[in-house]
Amino acid sequence: RDKANFQVLEGLLTTLLNEKITIKNLLESESNQEEEFDKYNRVDMLAENSKGNLILIEVQNNNEYAYFQRMLFGTSKLVTEYINRGEGYDKVRKIYSINIVYFTLGHGKDIVYHGKTEFRGIHTNDILELSPFQKQTFKVDEVS
Repeated sequence: RDKANFQVLEGLLTTLLNEKITIKNLLESESNQEEEFDKYNRVDMLAENSKGNLILIEVQNNNEYAYFQRMLFGTSKLVTEYINRGEGYDKVRKIYSINIVYFTLGHGKDIVYHGKTEFRGIHTNDILELSPFQKQTFKVDEVS
């Protein structure tokens, strides 16, 4: 949580994402509970890349069996916090969730994993592509 250590993490993230990353905020852990029965979204840091995408960074020391669901929850909560009521869904910002965990998350041989949503046809196994209009409007080349 020392700002002097941000450069180390920024260097790691820049290497992982292959673009310059700057940490914007050190967020208070488990502080964004809006209602009594709302789940906490434990976020340690929030960064932003040059494209305006948000990067949610969490370091987790304690074992959590439902950690994949926790990642989904944290990312979803951030999506809703960064769009205003009445704004169109085209204003939803892309969010990267980077989780540094100090426990076995699953079974695998590598130490760094990258996951993304992919839309694949159930009959033809093809990957869904954007229309030319969508590519131009959203300035992206793929759905993920």
